[in-house]
Amino acid sequence: MSSSARQQIEKYFAAAPPNARKRLAEMRKLIRSVAPSAVEHFSYGIPGFRLDGERLVWYAAFKNHTSLYPIGDAIKRDHADALEGYETSKGTVRFPLDKPLATTLVRRLVKARVAEVRRPKRASS
Repeated sequence: MSSSARQQIEKYFAAAPPNARKRLAEMRKLIRSVAPSAVEHFSYGIPGFRLDGERLVWYAAFKNHTSLYPIGDAIKRDHADALEGYETSKGTVRFPLDKPLATTLVRRLVKARVAEVRRPKRASS
């Protein structure tokens, strides 16, 4: 990770309320556990990880929830039962701060993103 990214991530964490900061740290640790070779970066104003030079995931804190991106339609379809009860929108899953983080679900979603990133790319004709 570049020193610039490290500074931006530290600044982002420091600006978050304590309960959100704790959740961010938990999400960061989970992502690292699933994708230990992923490299942290900071873009779109939020922390994230890159894997094999590709964007893997971003995570962010808000007043009442944390979010994980990008969780596309295919992943949402494949994990629809597990996502029941979680607010989603285009590319996002939201985890309420007033409930424990669904660690198993976060791991599953990150694993699915790893599979997408590592899926062989089709050659264009």
